[in-house]
Amino acid sequence: MPHVAQISFFVDRERRAPEQLLIDWHSLPDVARAAAGAGMRVSVVQASLIESRFTHDGVDYHFISPEAEGALLARSPRFVALIRELAPDVVHVHGLDFGREVSALRKSIPMTPVLLQDHASRVPRLWRRRDFRRGAREADGVAFCAREQAEPFRGAGLFAPTTEVFEIPESTTTFGPGDRAAARAATGVTGNPAVLWVGHLDPNKDPLTVLDGIARATSALPGLSLWCCYATAPLLEQITARVAEDVRLTGRVHLLGRVTRDRVQELMRAADVFVLGSHREGSGYSVIEALATGLPAVVTDIPSFRALVGSGQDSAGMLWPCGDPESLALALVACASRAQEYRERALTRFAAEMSADAVGRKLACAYRELVSRAGGKGAPRAALGP
Repeated sequence: MPHVAQISFFVDRERRAPEQLLIDWHSLPDVARAAAGAGMRVSVVQASLIESRFTHDGVDYHFISPEAEGALLARSPRFVALIRELAPDVVHVHGLDFGREVSALRKSIPMTPVLLQDHASRVPRLWRRRDFRRGAREADGVAFCAREQAEPFRGAGLFAPTTEVFEIPESTTTFGPGDRAAARAATGVTGNPAVLWVGHLDPNKDPLTVLDGIARATSALPGLSLWCCYATAPLLEQITARVAEDVRLTGRVHLLGRVTRDRVQELMRAADVFVLGSHREGSGYSVIEALATGLPAVVTDIPSFRALVGSGQDSAGMLWPCGDPESLALALVACASRAQEYRERALTRFAAEMSADAVGRKLACAYRELVSRAGGKGAPRAALGP
């Protein structure tokens, strides 16, 4: 059974217990379980200020601290000893922004293939590219939600020419469909259609454009309502002012704030359409969750959303240009008119592309390809250049 070590160098400064992190950082166990379900032996190594080792759902978890605050975990003798003890066939590092860590990691496992997975990284500014490049050029493969997302990094010379690019969603989800009437009764959601937003109220997700699109759509959809779940909300004051000043929005926009994940699932089951106005995303966790519940997505035409929602006859929703409220309004009307068809497509697309089975299969294929290219454990790696 091939053995993969999934490593995250991100440290939780809130000092939550490791068991709590598996709940709060749900993608961490979701991705590990997906790979395990595809026939991999999985060990998760997580940087943490609280140390622990345990097995959960067939996955071995190792929470380990750096030697000192600000020190590189990958240079810790205990980390080096752990990685050598695990002796993985392949290493999967979460995030592209840990260049110094990955460079140090490579010294511990010079012959083991390394896969880096993007989590919404940007091409760094010129003065930060040296450290980024040091780690990125140690990678044998990189994973993005959409292959197109790798192009800016390639264009900046941050990946080696031999680095393989894999198209894999950042995560999967345990969400699933449920009874719509029961979900509406439990959540109090109303509207025809009921449109759901799950995301921060920030400039990147562009809720003000979405409000403009909602307002325009009400002429064709007089029963429309918008329900918004969010954590951070830097634009909240502007949003409440916008809703108050437009009679097309007053009374039909419901700002719910932060809700539990269980509540999000029920809201998705109760809604008719999911909406976001993002200008950029690594993948779009809430889009994945929406499709898992059978909720069609009307989201912006960006690479990651194109990969998740699809296009043409099998699309699980509709795409609209960033910052274009008129196109959003038209997409909402079109999607609402064929809601049941899009619901079925959403479930089909999730099962094929984003389910635990699908993500696990994609990860396993990437791992096996990298091991095969490396010639197996013990084979020297080709020089990747400076």
